[in-house]
Amino acid sequence: MTEDQRQCADALIRGPRKGVVGPFIPLLQTPRLLNLMEPLGAELRFHGRLEDRIRELVVLAVARHTSNQFEWTVHVPLAVEAGVSRNTISAVLERRVPAGGPEDESLALEFANTLMSDHAVPDSLYDGVHATFGDEGTVELSALIGYFVTVCWIMNVARTHSEEDPELGIVRPLA
Repeated sequence: MTEDQRQCADALIRGPRKGVVGPFIPLLQTPRLLNLMEPLGAELRFHGRLEDRIRELVVLAVARHTSNQFEWTVHVPLAVEAGVSRNTISAVLERRVPAGGPEDESLALEFANTLMSDHAVPDSLYDGVHATFGDEGTVELSALIGYFVTVCWIMNVARTHSEEDPELGIVRPLA
């Protein structure tokens, strides 16, 4: 490792992530980029204003949309711990929005799925998300989706592995 890579790895190990895992393995090849992306991810994941339940649900939607095994495997237990139902997680795995769940979850999922597939959202969806999450929450939701799409793509290109876990409903590949 170069000195810059060593410093990045040491910072990741000392920080809330406690190691060099997931997207930070390939990002370690470009310390300058890692140093820019990691604080954004940490802010969104550890200090964001969205409820943990909403954040983890949206991360699962991104992992599913990008077919990223690592983020799915890491975030399913976090989503369950945050209060996302197994029914909702199964629906995300099946690429659908579950019926009858909490309205804020349905809105967040529809927003994430629409933004990822259409690269924009219709006014009616924006209005519902904005009414539910406010200005700051709507921007944070958009940034969260963008950040996790980026790290999922980086890992997909780098073929970053994760462990298979049939209990989570996933056996590689997530396709």
